[in-house]
Amino acid sequence: MRRLTLLLLAVSVFASEPWTGKDLIQPAQANRELKNALVIHVGFSVLYRAAHIAGTQYAGPGSKPEGIAELKKAVAGQPRDREIILYCGCCPFDKCPNIRPAFAALHAMGFTHVKAMVIDANLKTDWIDKGYPTEKRVE
Repeated sequence: MRRLTLLLLAVSVFASEPWTGKDLIQPAQANRELKNALVIHVGFSVLYRAAHIAGTQYAGPGSKPEGIAELKKAVAGQPRDREIILYCGCCPFDKCPNIRPAFAALHAMGFTHVKAMVIDANLKTDWIDKGYPTEKRVE
């Protein structure tokens, strides 16, 4: 009975995510796909202005209606099968307030090749410190 309870709990936790395992991408793989995919930052502007993945678009925080509106503008005119990678990097992926609503919004719009980048700690640790292409604010 205990095993069944744990199994049901695990299924309910994972079922609440808007994606499946195939919709997730690790930073190393995202780095290899930068030239082919439309990569969009769905986090807070202060973080994007400080440093972001090179060549990416900023759409605003996915946790806010204005961020979702900007995300919709960023993908306007794109084919529904366009490869899109979303990332935030504000905090650990499992606690991120921005990635889930952004991912769900694109799926609701009919986009079929959307991936969410799994950033385990934050953008600095999981992208910048690994030497992946980054644009930083010059001061």
